Amino acid sequence: MSGDDELNLLVTVVDTNPIWWGKQAIAGSELTLSKCLDAVMVLGNCHLFMNRNNKLAVIASHIQESRFLFPGKRWVAADLFGEAAGNPLESNISGSKDGKYELLTTINETIAEEIKDLMTTTELKGQQTETLLAGSLAKALCYIHRMAKEGKATQEIKSRILVIKAAEDSALQYMNFMNVIFAAQKQSILIDACVLDSDSGLLQQACDITGGIYLKVPHMPSLLQYLLWVYLPDQDQRSQLILPPPVHVDYRAACFCHRNLIEIGYVCSVCLSIFCNFSPICTTCETAFKISLPAVMKSKKKKLKLAI
Repeated sequence: MSGDDELNLLVTVVDTNPIWWGKQAIAGSELTLSKCLDAVMVLGNCHLFMNRNNKLAVIASHIQESRFLFPGKRWVAADLFGEAAGNPLESNISGSKDGKYELLTTINETIAEEIKDLMTTTELKGQQTETLLAGSLAKALCYIHRMAKEGKATQEIKSRILVIKAAEDSALQYMNFMNVIFAAQKQSILIDACVLDSDSGLLQQACDITGGIYLKVPHMPSLLQYLLWVYLPDQDQRSQLILPPPVHVDYRAACFCHRNLIEIGYVCSVCLSIFCNFSPICTTCETAFKISLPAVMKSKKKKLKLAI
């Protein structure tokens, strides 16, 4: 199949946890949320420039929802394939500005408007401070499936997901996260991870299972350089480049009782649930296990000889 018949789709999931980014701003970090989004926009623009059939989507992974930054709410669905009536860009693009390519200008403006609306409407309630990363990945898979259904029958779609992770992992999302990983593996979708702060065991597993690249950025202000070097090339081009070596993968599982990562635990033989402490009844499938107790030896009574 020729390169003109291939559609390369890049879905970027950006961690927009306001608590983590707020702490970075208070600490005076050189990398802010706006600079991170600028780097994401540059990566997206370069990806679209690589080939006219390349497509882009950007999802914000927030603490309360997962929202598409691009395509936005006002973006015409037909423009995803460049098939809108008349001029394919006339419904979304007002005109050229300073000689820039109109499509890229509109994409950047759409992302900026959506992230501004998302951050201004966020209200912190209760203890919900974890990034909904598993939900964002599930939404990315659904979008890729939709693009595959709506595309041309003769057009091959190569899809990959790039996760830019900021906040720490949430063990409560372990089951949903693993389901998403195996679904991506079955659909031959790569999951790449660019981690800004502490290492993510879940994303290490996702990259190792799906064949993606895991990278913890050693110098956060240089985020754009790492994005262009490591994640701009697709899976076919990476074999010709010298990329960072694979990292040691933390394959510890999270127990179903306390959601803690454990190395040794108890596994239900029926539903494969994992527990850190032994329980005679599985709390997931309610299977009762027969416990084989050691045989108790009865003491022999000694016969007393009566003296005659």
